[in-house]
Amino acid sequence: MTQRISLTRYLVEQQRVDGHIPSQLRLLLEVVARACKSISQAVNKGDLGGVLGAASTENVQGEMQKKLDIIANEVLIEANEWGGHLAAMASEEMDSIYVVPNRYPQGEYLLLFDPLDGSSNIDVNVSIGTIFSVLKKPEGSAGVSEHDFLQAGSHQVAAGYCVYGPQTTLVLTVGDGVAMFTLDREQGSFVLTQEHVQIPADTKEFAINMSNMRHWDAPVKRYVDECLAGKEGERGKDFNMRWIASMVADVHRILTRGGIFMYPWDKREPNKPGKLRLMYEANPMSWLVEQAGGAATNGHQRILDIQPGKLHERVSVILGSKNEVERVTSYHQKT
Repeated sequence: MTQRISLTRYLVEQQRVDGHIPSQLRLLLEVVARACKSISQAVNKGDLGGVLGAASTENVQGEMQKKLDIIANEVLIEANEWGGHLAAMASEEMDSIYVVPNRYPQGEYLLLFDPLDGSSNIDVNVSIGTIFSVLKKPEGSAGVSEHDFLQAGSHQVAAGYCVYGPQTTLVLTVGDGVAMFTLDREQGSFVLTQEHVQIPADTKEFAINMSNMRHWDAPVKRYVDECLAGKEGERGKDFNMRWIASMVADVHRILTRGGIFMYPWDKREPNKPGKLRLMYEANPMSWLVEQAGGAATNGHQRILDIQPGKLHERVSVILGSKNEVERVTSYHQKT
């Protein structure tokens, strides 16, 4: 790339030249990016900043929170509540929605986020990240309620994540493909480093937590067994397995070089459709993957077509290289 293009310039061109986004959405995405820079700084300080370890509290999911979970959640709320572009926010770490206080103007957008995905990796210095999704508040809705957030993923107007690894990388879609921006720490700005990201349709890598194999349903077992059989098996090729236990890091690898990520339903909690959260994790990641030419299903239907019934709804997730996702999905449909 011969010319350095900042995130701000990219968004301005999306607004002014291509007409993909209105000005308020552009401002919202810039604020989210600034919040991610602040979170990145906290993550990078680690023990020097006193941010490692548990916080002795649980989130709405009943999971023990890390100190950085709480810090990241507060950073995103404080950065976005006053700008006039949001009506309300929802977070994986909060019981209910956070309505923009009356002392600030209310905008027309709704922001959902997982402030720090992959919390189990915080203390061991493995890549973690922030996932976000933007919806438009339904027209004619007086005030704002939790019901306003219950929109299918296909209604998203923007989605992305920021991965905090050796580089801090912001990955974004506004419905016109996927772009990646790398944080220039010296300049303090995100710079466009890759446009029109495409996921190869075929792959030799799969990502799944193999320790749960005994709990999987038959279609997932069948697919993984085929991969493990290698060249001598039905697939006629060897596969590699990857599992980082951070959805952001696993999806980033898939966007970079292909692969399939699976976090399926299992028999331990049969009444739960899956582990990952539909609104904060599956929807934004599925849209990014689809915009990059991949596919995302719950084994039975396209994730972006699922109508959520509650804010913290869970879902089974199979996403990545299109041909592999279609194969796993076909196995579910046959059963």
